[in-house]
Amino acid sequence: MATSEKKELSPEQREELLHTLKTRFEKNMNRHQGMEWANVQAKLEAHPEKLWALHEMERTAGEPDVVAYDEKTGEYIFYDCSAESPKGRRSVCYDREALESRKEHKPQNSAVEMAAAMGVELLTEEQYRELQKLGAFDLKTSSWVQTPASIRKLGGAIFCDRRYDTVFVYHNGAESYYAARGFRGSLRV
Repeated sequence: MATSEKKELSPEQREELLHTLKTRFEKNMNRHQGMEWANVQAKLEAHPEKLWALHEMERTAGEPDVVAYDEKTGEYIFYDCSAESPKGRRSVCYDREALESRKEHKPQNSAVEMAAAMGVELLTEEQYRELQKLGAFDLKTSSWVQTPASIRKLGGAIFCDRRYDTVFVYHNGAESYYAARGFRGSLRV
């Protein structure tokens, strides 16, 4: 990504995104009990670069929503809350090294690079499990999650999904990619 790339929303995009986020926030109060939208919006308006990242999450069908508030840092935490792994982020291998290792049939991108370009982080396994306490996600798809260096060093990467009302963690070669596997992001504001 070029450093000159503009990471700012137009006033129209900003208003549309805030409206979408507010509507989703109000529809899903179980994800953020005791939180007020006005406080979230004030925080977002004070950090326009975070709005850009949320727009990227929304643009790629992640349906970001507030899932927690960090008392220590005063930050709201957003996760992708789409029912299935975000459509605009599927068919990607795990990272750049994996992408370059493929001799043929390379995917367009990698999860780690896409997340960095969007300004978000891949969910950790722990965050993924927390998300699953808020609803049933990835019943038909799966999502790459941050992989421990010890596994990645050996060529693997991990992903999660939910089947049989249980969250499963699996492994695959980091260079693999599937139409039903993407990634979910997190953003602190």
